[in-house]
Amino acid sequence: MVTVRSAGLLALALALVLVPAASPAPASVPQRIVSLSPTATEDLFAIGAGPQVVAVDDQSNYPANAPKTKLSGYTPNAEAIAGYKPDLVVISGNPNGLVAALGKLHIRTLLQPPAQNLAGAYAQVEKLGAVTGHAAQAHAVVTKLRRSVAQVVASVPPAAKGLTFYEELSPDYYSATSKTFTGQVLTLLGLKDIADAADKTGSGYPKLSAEFIVAADPDLVVLADTKCCGQTPAKVKARAGWSTISAIANGGIVGVSDDVASRWGPRIVDFMRTVAERAKAVAAKQ
Repeated sequence: MVTVRSAGLLALALALVLVPAASPAPASVPQRIVSLSPTATEDLFAIGAGPQVVAVDDQSNYPANAPKTKLSGYTPNAEAIAGYKPDLVVISGNPNGLVAALGKLHIRTLLQPPAQNLAGAYAQVEKLGAVTGHAAQAHAVVTKLRRSVAQVVASVPPAAKGLTFYEELSPDYYSATSKTFTGQVLTLLGLKDIADAADKTGSGYPKLSAEFIVAADPDLVVLADTKCCGQTPAKVKARAGWSTISAIANGGIVGVSDDVASRWGPRIVDFMRTVAERAKAVAAKQ
């Protein structure tokens, strides 16, 4: 069964609306921002717009000083949002016609759907910078991210290129293909996604089976369900029939933060670095 977390991750398949990176600064810089997107929250604080944020949704848990509230980004209530007297609301989706509802209340919104790739993620950071009066800081963040990603990619030796991986989004074996944002950032490392062969519907998020995973014999198992579902390398090793998987034999199981793996903000480089380090260690054993 698809869990609430799985449903949230499936939303990553939404199309990205790219925005110009060099948008001019608005005539009126917002001073009371409400973010209903955990990724946007991370972006806003990263570019120095944190002091302008007065409220964030119940899933925005980073950085720790973000003004977390009970506001929901999944089932938003326009009146509840309006209670914070925002002059800008940043959202990643438009459930129940939220944009129109806020428009009736004369509240400006910025829709930034889940990024499909790193270029899209960078564009969203630049857009937030332009809108909030932090264009220079946003550009600096993007420049640093580009450099960091390039360094991580370059750090992967030829021996690790071609290693296969299974990224677990939930214990019921939902995974992400290389067409998704999270899958793409891992394939940038030269890794191959075993979920690609199982995505018959093209959703990007197929539900695999234990038998399929064992037969695919991945070199790496990336656990992106450590926080939501308490999965650990020890629990994976104890799964019936999994003892023959190369990832177990070669120490290729790596746990990552669900939040970092499922968001397209500045911390995505940490996700890439963690997996890259494990890939290098596995390659060294082969």
